[in-house]
Amino acid sequence: QVQLVESGGGLVQAGGSLRLSCAASGRTSSSYVMGWCRQAPGKEREFVAAISWGGGSTYDADSVKGRFTISRVNAKNTVYLEMNSLATDDTAVYYCAARFSGRQTLINDYRQYDWWGQGTQVTVSS
Repeated sequence: QVQLVESGGGLVQAGGSLRLSCAASGRTSSSYVMGWCRQAPGKEREFVAAISWGGGSTYDADSVKGRFTISRVNAKNTVYLEMNSLATDDTAVYYCAARFSGRQTLINDYRQYDWWGQGTQVTVSS
């Protein structure tokens, strides 16, 4: 089992940047894919980005491609989401997620993740 804790959310103006962090604990010696998902009010949760165990492979949703960058430092059991050129449509609760996997696995379907953080609010004002 893996426990996840997000941080770094907040209020930012459109066009601004934020960096989210997610610290993992528990059975972190096993390989696991990590991802970020988000959920806006009244909308279904959606996938944002994923990164493989070794960090060599990433996958971004079309809506964030070129603006968001996912990365991880396994020595710190931490995954990051660098968000640039934020727009009001990016306003949502952002969740970190994980699933035990092969070292090259990527998951772009939020329903396939097993563990979730509590979420961090990101609000983008116009």
